[in-house]
Amino acid sequence: MLRRFHIGLQGLVVFGLVMMLSGHLQAASEQYKLGPGDKVRVTVFGDDQLSGEFQVDATGAIAMPLIGDVDAHGRTTNELAAAIAEKLSKDYLKNPKISVEVTDYRPFYILGEVKNPGSYPYVNGMRVMNAVALAGGFTYRAREGRMKINRDVDGQLEELEADQSTVVQPGDVIEVPERFF
Repeated sequence: MLRRFHIGLQGLVVFGLVMMLSGHLQAASEQYKLGPGDKVRVTVFGDDQLSGEFQVDATGAIAMPLIGDVDAHGRTTNELAAAIAEKLSKDYLKNPKISVEVTDYRPFYILGEVKNPGSYPYVNGMRVMNAVALAGGFTYRAREGRMKINRDVDGQLEELEADQSTVVQPGDVIEVPERFF
């Protein structure tokens, strides 16, 4: 009896942690701003022909059936869903219910003193340390303690100081400088 209660209590704690984490990730994804290279799944409830996966193109738009281009750049998934619903409600559907979720984030880039500089797929929760590992690690000349990140913030390119624990965002360009001897 006691063992069964103990397992039940562990299960309850794990369930609570999972729910808390999923709420945190959902809140983070609701704040995420879409940009060129992101892929989204749009679900139009009750109409499978309008639903599908779409990529945000270089202009920041997705091309949907019937309504054409919908601006996605700088919008959250909730804002994009509202924009799609507005366009569909004008001529095609009465009170449409739309869901938008990010399926693939745009890549990040890493250059400088890493073994394999280039473009890499973004993963939620990634830090500079993870990005360097994906790029094969530091070269022997790398300045490992201080890096720079070029990030698009509301349409403006900003250069940020970073270290190995700095959180990476999709589209970031990480620069690992050469150390001074």
